[in-house]
Order: sequence, then C-alpha cells, then structure tokens
Amino acid sequence: MILFIEQTLNSLQYGAMLFLLASGLTLIFGIMGVINLAHGVFYMVGAYCAAFALLSTGSFLIAVAAALLGAGLYAVLVEIAVVQWLYRRDHLYQVLATFGLILFTNEAVSLIFGRRPPLVDVPSFLQGAVPLLPGLDYSLMRLAIIAVAALVAIGLWVLVNHTRVGMLIRAGADDREMVDALGINIRRLYTLVFGLGGTLCGLAGVMAAPLLAVEIGMGERVLITTFVVIVIGGVGSVRGAFVGALLVGMVDGLGRAYIPQILQLSLPAATADTVGAGLVSASIYLLMAVVLLLKPNGLLPARG
Repeated sequence: MILFIEQTLNSLQYGAMLFLLASGLTLIFGIMGVINLAHGVFYMVGAYCAAFALLSTGSFLIAVAAALLGAGLYAVLVEIAVVQWLYRRDHLYQVLATFGLILFTNEAVSLIFGRRPPLVDVPSFLQGAVPLLPGLDYSLMRLAIIAVAALVAIGLWVLVNHTRVGMLIRAGADDREMVDALGINIRRLYTLVFGLGGTLCGLAGVMAAPLLAVEIGMGERVLITTFVVIVIGGVGSVRGAFVGALLVGMVDGLGRAYIPQILQLSLPAATADTVGAGLVSASIYLLMAVVLLLKPNGLLPARG
C-alpha cells in the first residue's frame, strides 16, 4: 500500500508538470488557433535561465523570476516576429514556421549558454522529505510542484472565467472580427495570451530543473505528450488540460510501476520487461484513442 501511494504521488507530480505545460498550449492552440510546435522551447529557455541565474546568484527565487521573465519575453518576441503573421495562414505554414523556431532556438541557446548541461540542485528550503504516513516520507520538492500546479489551475480558472481579460480572451476565440470591430486590440490581446503561455512554460522549466536534466532539446521530448493532454481534456479548455494532465500522469506513472509486474505473472521476466515497456509507451495514446471514440471533443471541451 505504501508503494502504491508513493507511485500515485509520483504520477500526480508528473501530471502537475504536464499541466503547467499544457495550460499555456491549450490557450494558444484552442483560443488562437495556432499549432505551435515551438511551445517546448519556452520550457527549455525557462529551465536554462533558471539554471544560470541560480548558479550566478545562489537564490532560487531569483532563478524563478529569471525563468518567468526569460520565457515570457521570448514568447512575446516569437509572437511579434513570427506567429502573428500566421494566424490566417493554413496550419501547414504554422507547423513549418514553428518547427524552424525549434531549430533556431536550440542553436541560439547552445551559443548563449554553451553545450555543457548545467546542474541544478534542489533549493535548500525544498530539500528533504515530509512524513505523510507511517513509513512514507515524500519529497518536499515534488510536493511543491503539485502545490504550484494547483495554484496555477485556480489562477487560470479565475483569469479566464471571472476577469475582463478572460472575457475578451473567450470572445476573441469565438469571433475575432467582432471583437476587433468593437475597438479591442485583438493583436495585443493575442500577444498577451502567447506571452502567458510562454511564462507558464518557464514556470514548468524552473520547477523541473532540479529533478530533470537541463539540456538542449528537452522541450521536444514533452511536446507530443502535452498535445495528447490537451486533446484528451478538450482543446482550449483549462479545466480539460487539468483533468487530461492528471489522467495522463496517472496512466503513465502507474503503468510504469505495475504493468511489467503484472506481465511477469504469466511471462518470463525479460519478456515481461520488454513487452511492458512497449505497453507503457503506448498507454497514453491508447487512452487518447478511447477518449476520442467516446467524446470526440475531449472530456471537458471549451464550448459545448
């Protein structure tokens, strides 16, 4: 039971990290209609900015500020220089342009920060473990990631549903021309949304930096999983991104822990490990297929 609870918490932490990435992407993809393959580079930029700010100052709070500022400003720059010219273009143009941004950003980061991956330690106030149950001490850093994701989910829900900016965002998603005709600067609004998406990626980068390797191309590895999350949850829905991220995290985390063990009951250990690894890799895509068969618009689509 202790092992199951620990694996469940690990899966929840992974889902929380996916939500930080998917929340920004679902706003950009669902509201602005842009297929942004470069979304993962903001995650990488945030992680690198945090890593070098932490090595330079020793302050994790300054590292957080550097990650948010660096990723957010870079996202705004990308939107103004490239993405804003693609809103009315075919999705193929968006895919090609944002794929080019991946290549450009990877090379730019390697030139600015160097090719040697920086090492980021867990900050002193988040080191150690917290006793949750008798016999179960859980990482404080992982609990912090879960808490941050929960706060972000609440903040985004309030922003989108209970503020004037959120009202304009929803209106712009429904009818961009009408909002523009009413005197709202829709281009500036889209820049704000894109910058918010990049800032959330930066937050994910700084939270992941002490646990994962900070390296060139780290954003591409999570990009496909992030798209799976928003398809499962419903494109353009923050609530859907939250639920989808938790589902994907649970399926992936618990699958890695238990599928090989279950297969070993009927297969040799080596065969069970090989087959289990394949099933684990395919599990989130099977989940997506099942959800799309039952609810083609996702579990919690933005609009009914």
